[in-house]
Amino acid sequence: MKHANKTEEQLDSDLTQLRQKAAESEKLKAEHKRVVEELREARAELAIKVKVRTAEITKANEDLHRDIAKRKRIEAELREIKERLEYILDATKTNVDVIDSAFNLRYVDPTWQAIYGAPAGRKCYEYFMGRSEFCPACGIPVALKTHNITVTKEVLPRENNRAIEVHTIPFQDQSGEWIVAEFNIDITERNKAEEALRDSEDKYRSIVENTTDVIMLTRPDGIISYLSPACQAVLGYSPDELTGKQPWIIYPQDLQKVKEAHYRSLKGESRTNFEYRVITKDGKIKWVWHSWSPIIKDNKLQMIVSMIKDITERKEVREKLERLNKEILESNKRLEQLSVKDSHTGLYNHRYLEEIIEVEFDKAKRYGSPLSVIMLDIDYFKSINDAYGHQFGDLVLFQLAGQLKKKLRRYDVIIRYGGEEFVILSPITDRSTAMILAQRLLESLNLHSFGNRKQKVRLKLSFAVVSYPESRVVKGIDLLEHADKILNYAKESGGNRVYSYLDMKKGKAPPGARNGKEPAGAKYLREKIDKLNKRANQSLIESIFAFAKTIELKDKHTGRHVELTVKYATDVAKKLKLSVREIDNIRQASILHDLGKIGISEKILLKKAKLTKEEFEEIKKHPQIGVDIIRPLHFLHDIIPLILYHHERWDGSGYPHGLKGEDIPIGARIIAVADAYQALTSNRPYHKAYLKRRALQIIRQESGTHFDPLVAKVFLEILSK
Repeated sequence: MKHANKTEEQLDSDLTQLRQKAAESEKLKAEHKRVVEELREARAELAIKVKVRTAEITKANEDLHRDIAKRKRIEAELREIKERLEYILDATKTNVDVIDSAFNLRYVDPTWQAIYGAPAGRKCYEYFMGRSEFCPACGIPVALKTHNITVTKEVLPRENNRAIEVHTIPFQDQSGEWIVAEFNIDITERNKAEEALRDSEDKYRSIVENTTDVIMLTRPDGIISYLSPACQAVLGYSPDELTGKQPWIIYPQDLQKVKEAHYRSLKGESRTNFEYRVITKDGKIKWVWHSWSPIIKDNKLQMIVSMIKDITERKEVREKLERLNKEILESNKRLEQLSVKDSHTGLYNHRYLEEIIEVEFDKAKRYGSPLSVIMLDIDYFKSINDAYGHQFGDLVLFQLAGQLKKKLRRYDVIIRYGGEEFVILSPITDRSTAMILAQRLLESLNLHSFGNRKQKVRLKLSFAVVSYPESRVVKGIDLLEHADKILNYAKESGGNRVYSYLDMKKGKAPPGARNGKEPAGAKYLREKIDKLNKRANQSLIESIFAFAKTIELKDKHTGRHVELTVKYATDVAKKLKLSVREIDNIRQASILHDLGKIGISEKILLKKAKLTKEEFEEIKKHPQIGVDIIRPLHFLHDIIPLILYHHERWDGSGYPHGLKGEDIPIGARIIAVADAYQALTSNRPYHKAYLKRRALQIIRQESGTHFDPLVAKVFLEILSK
């Protein structure tokens, strides 16, 4: 009712208010809803942020744990690195220090602190070297200036002069100041090793440079990188001419073989017995022995080391030996057929005689037939060799063998028994027939001239005849023994005769033989004959010496020269205590030593200028000419060698045969010194006489070359008195 009493205006106003409140309520609801929505969104966002933050915190925690593990690992690695560094420094004997630009020590490792003490406030040069200023060779100033690492070498006097190699490394400290760290490596042992290596290198370089073999280093491409000095002697090229090149100085026919071997060496093959020919710089062909050894590193060829040896002479000797072996094989085949033949004379030899004589002896015994052996020997054959040389003597033997073949019967067997002895085996021949045969041979051979166009000689021969069954022997070889005894008997009897066992049985004594007590008449007759022989020989010697005097007519210097030569030679012979016979032979030979000049032209003997080669060859004949003059005289045979060889020299450079040393008879060596001294001190057409002092000086200088040193020494002792 109350409301009924309200006016319509009031109602409208209330309605309007209610509507306003309803609108506000709706607005508040909407705002509440918005706020609730915002709160919901805010809470969702917060939840997301919380989740994210939680994740971040979780990740941060995980990162923190990871960082802690990493730091521990790094610390462990640092400890390991430190330990390793300390091990390396200790193993390499390396010490470390840190120094500023004013040379103050900031750090020194414990090893040096143990030696030198604490480094605080001390300079490096004072601390290490005991110096008052920095070392001139110090690398610190250079490292600080250039900011580059320097390497120097120093010696620590306070550590028994220990040598160190200093690696100076510049860097900036925390304040930006440039300082250095020094790594000091002990190189004392390395220096010793390097010195030993240098000594070894010098030694091996000396060996390589002085060896007669070529040492060569070749690169894989075939270029020579080194050649030892022996290259000049072996190949004719200097090392510089071939180094850096790929020269093929191989003989064309061997080139392909060498190239193939070279290619094999590139594959690492080693050879030590490869031979081929090279062409030297002067065009000569030489044989070389080549061995090589490849130097391989990491399965790759680095270098080829070769040795080249000159084997030309060895190769020639080897080829010569091969030829000789071939010839020997051929000769052996011939010798098998000719083993019973004497190679020089073509006659049967001693070996054949030993076989055939027993066969013939057995045949003679079986059939009761005679068998004779004739043995012959050349009398004084040695004098022929001495006078004319062994080559001439061999010619005489060969010619004698030819004459025997011509003059003997077809069924006679001729044997060269040895040297100048021959044996004739005559089957079915008795003693009387053999004696006639031997006598006929002697007479025929006495008349024959042996030799060549320049020289001819007549031979004297002794014959011995032995026959079976007259000689009571049981073997064929006994015939030879009997013949040898008879032959010696014939030679003792004067030679140049034929003797048989009957002559020995009859007692034909040789001159000088004594059989029991000699009858007075026989003794008187023998002494008379000896005196006559001596007188005849003396007269003949005097005639020869008188003949030698005629040389004065051609060479007026020879007379006095001979007298003094005789005196000096006999004085030396006496001083050497030679026998009386040797002294007498030297005296006679000294008188006759220039006898052969009788056959030399006066133009040559008196020529004042130097002799030509042909004229000197003519002069060299005079010893032989002298020997030819006296050779027929048997009692002068002993002095033949002294005359023939008085121009021979101790070193073998003399004439006529180039005898050497003691092969020259002592008498000839004595005459040579005496003859030379007298020639030096005499006026000659080609020179004036030397003073005695100068002549003795020349004799002294040529002792051991021209003259026997002992003879020259004795001669100088005699002349110096």
